[in-house]
Amino acid sequence: MAKKFKELTERQILALGIQLEEEDSRVYGEFAEALRETYPATAKVFEEMQAEESRHRQSLIDMHRKRFGEHIPLIRRQDVKGFIERRPVWLVRPLGIKTVRRQVEEMELETRRFYEQAVKQVSDAATRKLLGDLAEVERQHSEFAASLEEKHLDQGARTDEEKAGKRMFMLQIIQPGLAGLMDGSVSTLAPIFAAAFATHKTRDAFLVGIAASLGAGISMAFAEALSDDGSLTGRGRPITRGLVTGLMTAAGGLGHTLPFLIQNFHVAFAAAVIVVAIELAIISWVRHQYMDTPLLSSAFQVVVGGVLVFAVGIVIGSA
Repeated sequence: MAKKFKELTERQILALGIQLEEEDSRVYGEFAEALRETYPATAKVFEEMQAEESRHRQSLIDMHRKRFGEHIPLIRRQDVKGFIERRPVWLVRPLGIKTVRRQVEEMELETRRFYEQAVKQVSDAATRKLLGDLAEVERQHSEFAASLEEKHLDQGARTDEEKAGKRMFMLQIIQPGLAGLMDGSVSTLAPIFAAAFATHKTRDAFLVGIAASLGAGISMAFAEALSDDGSLTGRGRPITRGLVTGLMTAAGGLGHTLPFLIQNFHVAFAAAVIVVAIELAIISWVRHQYMDTPLLSSAFQVVVGGVLVFAVGIVIGSA
């Protein structure tokens, strides 16, 4: 049974503070290790924050030894009501810098509130002073982190980290997503429009489109996930890439499949053509925005490929 905070003795409060500082220190160490390769300057920030938390822990241990002796009772955050359950984001690889900073903000706020509440329950003057001092340090921790960033993250480091973040986003999200969108948008054109022109029934075209889109999505998801484990290429977790590729492939095909829910064949066909044009425009823009491909060149390449596949579907369906 978890205890209420107000039920803790002064000895338990000190023991809990020691445990919290030790955990925070280790978390900061994990953040530093996770960010060292991609964000080396930010890793130094968390190394200094780890050292700061270790000094806090030592101060609490010294106070506990002075008042209660060597044995520190085992009491953890999960043994006391009111603490936020921490998700182990430090186990995720690759670890995003925004996720880390958000987690740090939560940690600092929670630890500060712990010390502010602890001061109210402690009567010993020296202990109250220590807890109050630590609360003030935690209150200033955001400024401390900002000063460390100014110290370590010069403009060159910030530029390098921004480039590294963009490169990781490209490898892990944009490239697999773009590959899936292109495959889904282009490869499903032929079977959908072939079925439409062969039967002139929108329902038949819709069923073929659903089957082609979902089948292509599943196939592309497995193909991408099994292509490499990301350990050498830096392309991230296979499952994530597979999901991104599969979902975008299915979305690309479903986009020009849904218009065939319209019963009127000519209206459905016109709507599908408009959707195809929009899809090809989006693909061209993404290639231009993230792949540094000139917009006109990208549009020409995508449109030519799409038109050829579109034509194949109409010719086969009309035969």
